[in-house]
Amino acid sequence: MQASVTVVEGKAVIKLQGRFDFNAHREFREVVDKAMEGPAKEVMVDLSGVDYLDSSALGMLLMLRDKSKTAAREVSLTNCSGAVKQVLDIANFSKLFRIV
Repeated sequence: MQASVTVVEGKAVIKLQGRFDFNAHREFREVVDKAMEGPAKEVMVDLSGVDYLDSSALGMLLMLRDKSKTAAREVSLTNCSGAVKQVLDIANFSKLFRIV
């Protein structure tokens, strides 16, 4: 998986591409830490480039949610479609995250 962080209009945007699974843990943690360093009050996770998501990825998103709460930041998941949206729906993530 490839991951990057950019700040757009005061929002930290974490863009993910590829398979979002346990092997992406270190890289995801690094981009989350980078997103939390800045002054942005909202973190958006762009999942448009993700073609696979497993339970460990769900756990990583929950870790991001916890870190964001501690830092008083909002988190949203964007551009979810196909199998990724289906997994998020099954896991009831719409109750935990704002999904745009």
